[in-house]
Amino acid sequence: MQLADYLDKDLILPDLKSDTKPEVLEELLAPLQEKVRELDLNKARDILLEREKLGSTGIGNGVAIPHGKMEELESIVLAVGRSLQGVDFDALDQEPCTIFFLVLAPENVAGTHLRLLAHISRLLKDPEFQGSFMEARGWEGLFRLLDSV
Repeated sequence: MQLADYLDKDLILPDLKSDTKPEVLEELLAPLQEKVRELDLNKARDILLEREKLGSTGIGNGVAIPHGKMEELESIVLAVGRSLQGVDFDALDQEPCTIFFLVLAPENVAGTHLRLLAHISRLLKDPEFQGSFMEARGWEGLFRLLDSV
């Protein structure tokens, strides 16, 4: 599995400005309006917030992977963001999150969805990858890094 299969350069946000969990989710969802016509942004936000109520998707070490399923989607959607200042995302280790991978998937691709989440999680457990992610210059640098894994 390659992230490149799910990447869109317009869905990479190298400098998130939000400072709360709901604002980060809104900021990550905003560019999807242009790219995924069938997506209802309000419904997507509600699904993500409901998922957060079950347990934070802030997995620790500065990483959050908000995710959810939506039956109206035709394919998996991936948005990537970086917060240079960090955001309190109720992470398991109580540390601010700086790296965000938002994944929305159709209801009928559970296996692929889970494999993608596992792939992202493995990547983000690598301190070298995390360092490269935080040091990448702009969206071009992030895109080149993500396109290679």
